[in-house]
Amino acid sequence: MSDRDLKLSSNWNVPNALSGLRLLLSFGVFYLIEAGSYLPAMICFLIAASTDWIDGWWARRFNQVTKLGRILDPFVDKIIICGAMIAIAAIPNSPLRPWMATLVVGRELLVTSLRAMVEGQGGDFSAKQLGKWKMVLQCAAVAMVLFQFYQGDTSPIYRIATQAVVYLAMGLTVISGLEYVMLVVRKPRG
Repeated sequence: MSDRDLKLSSNWNVPNALSGLRLLLSFGVFYLIEAGSYLPAMICFLIAASTDWIDGWWARRFNQVTKLGRILDPFVDKIIICGAMIAIAAIPNSPLRPWMATLVVGRELLVTSLRAMVEGQGGDFSAKQLGKWKMVLQCAAVAMVLFQFYQGDTSPIYRIATQAVVYLAMGLTVISGLEYVMLVVRKPRG
């Protein structure tokens, strides 16, 4: 087997396959949201979101971290979160407003640009704890909003809880984005 074949085959592992599955599931989520099938969309979304945790755990546990995986995993995360939020924000009377989806997309574009710059200079731009919690809250917000749409007339307490999680997710989206900006600003230049 040539070096090229070895590098190619080393990218075909469980974590990268799970990222690929998450990407495929994300398009199912978008279709189901647009079709108004909110419970199947929520279930599909939660399955897809769970693969994000599983692929990371698997890659570290079984030493299957690859360059492709370091690019593919966060890329697919951005596709599913941004796509779901855009699709949900398009639904009339959604608790997730268009400005919120725009905020999330903008933050992801900024952080991706910063990652490319830092890693292009040989630096480390690993995910930070706030960024991981941001993803958890964003996933919770998407799932809760989809469940609210599925239920139709939910209790006022559930609607308030959903709105609170949505706003907490937006707050952590901003704060975690600023954390990455500050890391780059404070980094000594060589």
